[in-house]
Amino acid sequence: MNAFEPALCTVTFRKLPADEIVALAAKARLAAIEWAGDAHVPSGDTSTARTVGHLCESAGLKTSYGSYVAPPTDDLSALAPALATAVALGASNIRIWPGTRQRASRGYSADERRDAADAIRDMGAEAARHGITVSLEYHPQTLTDETSSALRLIEAVAHPNVYLYWQPRPGLPLVEALTEIASIGAHVSHVHVFAWDHERKRFPLASAEGYWQTALAAMPQSRWTGRRFAMLEFVAGDDPAAFLADAATLRKILKAEFPPGASAIADGN
Repeated sequence: MNAFEPALCTVTFRKLPADEIVALAAKARLAAIEWAGDAHVPSGDTSTARTVGHLCESAGLKTSYGSYVAPPTDDLSALAPALATAVALGASNIRIWPGTRQRASRGYSADERRDAADAIRDMGAEAARHGITVSLEYHPQTLTDETSSALRLIEAVAHPNVYLYWQPRPGLPLVEALTEIASIGAHVSHVHVFAWDHERKRFPLASAEGYWQTALAAMPQSRWTGRRFAMLEFVAGDDPAAFLADAATLRKILKAEFPPGASAIADGN
């Protein structure tokens, strides 16, 4: 099993400035931050990206870039500014959205799916030239909104630099989560972690501690070979105090999953 390290997605705190987010992540003893391309580090703003990257480097935090590039609606020309931003940030990974956003996978024709796979493959190849991996958001109303669709897509892309994220749909029962993980886990790079019900009501992560401990323990060995992050995404009330409590829970969960000798990484030391 590839061990996960604790991290944060900055969409959790859209209204907070970058320096406060870095300070919170450091206080929470996290390992990395995924920066939102529609908030803190806008696509194409390489100056801000460099500044934020330096903040993270000084705090000992790795970075990922959460872009909103959505192939095949977006092509390589749309990827270019996002990729330049990821490079300036010092990010090792860029997230993209598979298919037209807010469109369910069941509505795609075979030709449209092929176009999406071709575009994602090209983006994976281009990102590889810059030493950056590409990961596909795993999300409702995308081409990864259903496990079989996600698996078909990643197999059609068939590029060694393109991976999948994983997150449970809000309220997804654990038994179904385990089925998804077993099916796509070999392609998973990182995961987004939260505690929501099917109505998207947020709860303390401690209420789902057993769920996440079981899910992450069940994650099969992945073809991913880099550092892996379990990224907190959204907390109750957008409250920094709730985040710090959730981060402590996440560290507790992940410490149990780290191999012997790696507890210092789990604790962020």
